[in-house]
This record gives sequence, C-alpha cells and structure tokens, in this order.
Amino acid sequence: MKPFLRSLPSLLALSGALVAFGAAAGPLYRIDSAVTIQGQAAPSWDYLAFDPATSLLYVSLRQDGAQVFDTKGKKVVRTIDDTKGANAFVLLPEFDRGFVINTDGSATVFELSTHKTLKRVKFAEEADNGFYDPATRQLLVTTGGAHEAVFLDPRSSEVLGRMHVDSSKLEGTASDGKGNMFMALRDRNKILRIDMKRREVSAEWPTPAPCDQPNGVAFDQANERVFVACRGRDPVLTVMNAANGRVVSTVPIGRGSDVLVFDAEQRRLYSSNGVDANLTIVDQIDADTYRVAEVPTTRPYARTMALDPRTKTVWLVAAEGTVDPGKKWNSEVAPYYPNTYFKDTLAVISLQRR
Repeated sequence: MKPFLRSLPSLLALSGALVAFGAAAGPLYRIDSAVTIQGQAAPSWDYLAFDPATSLLYVSLRQDGAQVFDTKGKKVVRTIDDTKGANAFVLLPEFDRGFVINTDGSATVFELSTHKTLKRVKFAEEADNGFYDPATRQLLVTTGGAHEAVFLDPRSSEVLGRMHVDSSKLEGTASDGKGNMFMALRDRNKILRIDMKRREVSAEWPTPAPCDQPNGVAFDQANERVFVACRGRDPVLTVMNAANGRVVSTVPIGRGSDVLVFDAEQRRLYSSNGVDANLTIVDQIDADTYRVAEVPTTRPYARTMALDPRTKTVWLVAAEGTVDPGKKWNSEVAPYYPNTYFKDTLAVISLQRR
C-alpha cells in the first residue's frame, strides 16, 4: 500500500474531528461596538448594571455621576441627579426603585421608571457595592473601610442592621435565593455564608490554593454551587459546594477579574479580566465539571461588566490611561495599574457572538 493510502484513514479521522470541533464552537464573541462618552475630563468608573426590561445600561462614573446608556440607540440618555461618587447599582423593578451606591457611604434612591431622584441617604463613611436578597427583601451594602456589611430596607431605605466583618476588602456577594448570601473577603482568602434573616455569619470557608484573593462571586441555584473568581498570582475560577464549602473544580481565568456572572439559561460563566484585557467564558458541563468555552479579547482595564440575559451581549467600560510616576498608583492588581485616564476616552463596549 502506498504511504498516502496508509495515512488516509488517520487524515480522514483528523478532518472529521476538526469539522466536529468547528461545528461545536459556533459563533464566537468579538467586539461589536465601542461608543465614547464625551465630556469625561478624568474618567473613573466601577460597576455596571443592565435592565433587561428597558435595555438600559447603568454606568457608574465617580466624578460625573450615574449615567444611563441606551444600548439600542448607543448613547447616554440621562445622568441621574445627585449621584456624584457613583460606584455601583442595585435595580429593583418589583419596587420601581433603583439604588446608586456612592463612595461616600450613601445611596441615591431613584424611581426606576422615570429616573427621578427621590433621596440620598447616608449610612456609612464609605461604600463599595450593593446586593439584593429576594428571600428577605433586604439590601446588603459592603463597606470595607468600616469593616462591616450594612443591611437596608429597599422600601424605606432605613438601616435594618450592621454586621462587623474582619476584613477591609469585602468583595463580590451573591444570594442563593433562600435567605443566604455568599461574600468574598479578598484580604482574608475566605468565603462567608451570611444568614440574612439573622444578619450574621453562619459559616466561613477558606479558599485553598490556587484560589488567592477571592473577588467576584456568583451562584447556581439549580446545583447549589458557589462560583468565585480568584485574582491572585495564578487566577482561577473556583467552584464550591454551597452546603459545606468544599472545592469541586478550578479553571484558569485571566488576570484582574473584577466581576463574575453566571447565566443559568446557558449554564455559562463570564469573568471580565481587566489586566489581561479579555473575557474568560466557561461552560458548566455538570455540577462539578467546567470547561473553557472561549476567551475573547476586550480592552485594557475593562474590568467590570454586565450581561444582557436575552441577547447574551456583554457590556464593559474602559478608558485610555497611563501611570504618571509623579502620583501614587495601585500596584496590587498589576505592577503598573493606571493612575491617570485621558479626557474623552471612556468607551462603552459591547461584545456579541457572530
């Protein structure tokens, strides 16, 4: 038999495998649009929120306040009043309320349907993020500088309680829908389970190596799994059993992850990685098995994100920056993390599968 004929079966097998792989991959994510928001002299931003009912994206700009971005028209349609220091959002359609969590330890309460500001309430000296527990109908706000979590009534905006936390880096928090919240302590390498009814810690679990500096958190209600994005030297997605904190799987992700999203419909996880300028997308095969689906590039320091649950479009924000050696800069995440961003470079970025 000629050498070519001998190798023909293996070539055909390889060809079939390649075709099968290509068919399974399907459309891949890539940048679809990047719209610059004009007028931002020194852009400083943090968390985003997406409202699927209106297709509006909420963008936190610390100097200029909360921006409402129309994702269909690709433009800013409003700045919410009295939101200087905006850092994060909690959207609650059931109450027709939105909450802007401000860096000065206040929350700006606005009407979700009209974007009319109702009041600005002070509850701490500083704040970072806010999360909602539907089972107990409470807001939990993280205040790392004060070493505490603050519990708010979303209807009255009154403080319901406070819980001391031995950490200055209270990070991602997710609800299990049954009255528990899972919170990452980045400087303690721990995950807390918080009983929202009692407003106290019911369990705490270390995040063993390679999960260092746990940050973003998401939850899978169907399989009772806690997902944690760990942003240490060897960043990984860590999957924990929600009943006992046992680690069941780890998957490598990009550096500088700041937000982790789980889409239960697709059984997919999204990690936005600002330092590596990419998005690690992981498929859930079963409760304890996970596989990287793809890793599209984004833009440098696009670290926070929001997912449109209907179209599966991923939204991010980033600006052009540099390290000015005449000023201090944060070298915790990367050796040269920008401390200066340039005017009129802040972009709202969308990634779509095509």
